[in-house]
Amino acid sequence: MGSRLDGTTLEGMRAALRGPVVAPGDADYDEARTVYNAMIDRRPAAVVRCADAGDVMNAVDFVRDHGLELAVRGGGHSGAGLCLVDDGVTLDLSPMRGVRVDPVARTAQVGGGGTIGDLDHASHAFGLATPAGIMSTTGVGGLTLGGGHGHLTRRYGLTVDNLLSADVVLADGGFVTADEHAYPDLFWALRGGGGNFGVVTSFTYRLHPVHSVGVGITVWPVDHTREVLSWYRDFLPQAPDDLNGFFAILSVPPAPPFPEELHGHRMCGVVWCWTGDLAELDQALAGVDDAGRPAFHFTAPMPYPALQTMFDGLIPAGLQWYWRGDFFDRITDAAADVHLKYGENLPTDLSTMHLYPVDGAAARVAGDATAWSHRDAVWSGVIGGIDPSPDNAGLVKQWCADYWSELHPHSMGGSYVNFIGEDEGQDRVRATYRDHYDRLAEVKKTYDPGNLFHANQNIGPAS
Repeated sequence: MGSRLDGTTLEGMRAALRGPVVAPGDADYDEARTVYNAMIDRRPAAVVRCADAGDVMNAVDFVRDHGLELAVRGGGHSGAGLCLVDDGVTLDLSPMRGVRVDPVARTAQVGGGGTIGDLDHASHAFGLATPAGIMSTTGVGGLTLGGGHGHLTRRYGLTVDNLLSADVVLADGGFVTADEHAYPDLFWALRGGGGNFGVVTSFTYRLHPVHSVGVGITVWPVDHTREVLSWYRDFLPQAPDDLNGFFAILSVPPAPPFPEELHGHRMCGVVWCWTGDLAELDQALAGVDDAGRPAFHFTAPMPYPALQTMFDGLIPAGLQWYWRGDFFDRITDAAADVHLKYGENLPTDLSTMHLYPVDGAAARVAGDATAWSHRDAVWSGVIGGIDPSPDNAGLVKQWCADYWSELHPHSMGGSYVNFIGEDEGQDRVRATYRDHYDRLAEVKKTYDPGNLFHANQNIGPAS
């Protein structure tokens, strides 16, 4: 790997593909290399906007045969910027966004470049949904291959628990459809093992009856963090699976439904999603006062896609991002002290910390059923240093790293793979996959022995 893409090779690639190949000097090059996280500034030698699976197959052959570096882009939300590689080739799947819903079988087939918003829009028309993230702009590809959690996780499991099959272009350019019966080892690895095993051009998901959900937002002053976490850590795991609620430390945004007098104030809080009888929403959240009287408590029924798009406008593309994560099976008093310390000192208005529940239905899946190795976790945590200005990139990165360093000793040691920062090293990847790592390395050896797909949180082929 590591060869240069010269002009002759570039023209050969353009001749072989239906989709456009964008290179330095082209009018749309800077747009083509722009991803969600503005802290990432990489300059690929070419961005291949794949029109279909045939383009992906031809592009993989071309990149491999010419010894070029390869990255794969779905929604472009990789916080670590793993969808771009300097001087190499990015396969951009974003033109492949089609969604086909089968309302009788309750399934949805989504192109590899589709977003959560694409999936939600198509499935909502039939009163159906599947667990997938909390922002509609997130790509289904990276989310799913990493495992995937969201507002419906306690009720319906992880995204990978609802993946029925995947169309995959392999390192040798071949095309397979993997499911529980065909290529079961590959299908196991795809469900949480990241982009290590091929380019997924289509995902087929199981859907569930979800139309309108009960939404709640409860916030307390940030100096109540200890008390709120003490209540939350006991309350939510005992709540019905229909109730999901992720804990957050935040600056209140200047937007509805928050009253103006709270705008800009540091708070801790929970964003709730209730999939039960909507008439029982307020009863399900009756315990929030046990954590102390909230500064603000809001509940309302809303269409599920409205909840999924709630944060899109608050955290648009083009911000400076740095994040790190960890899994937690408990929230200790000492961990609550760390959250309070860094919550009181948020460096910017958009910087935040979230604890996403991954218990309930997700915890009842066998530990070896998928590559996701933390079925014993209760929360997947992420710390995000975020700001619009490049001048504050160092500030938010240092705050995030310091926060994580103090919190990490209270964690399970590994992280949701999509929350691993670009500079955390191979030990973090191994800690994330625990005793699944060696099995994943064997699958890697079978399907990508040359490690063509290594622009990711990499699992090397077994030696």
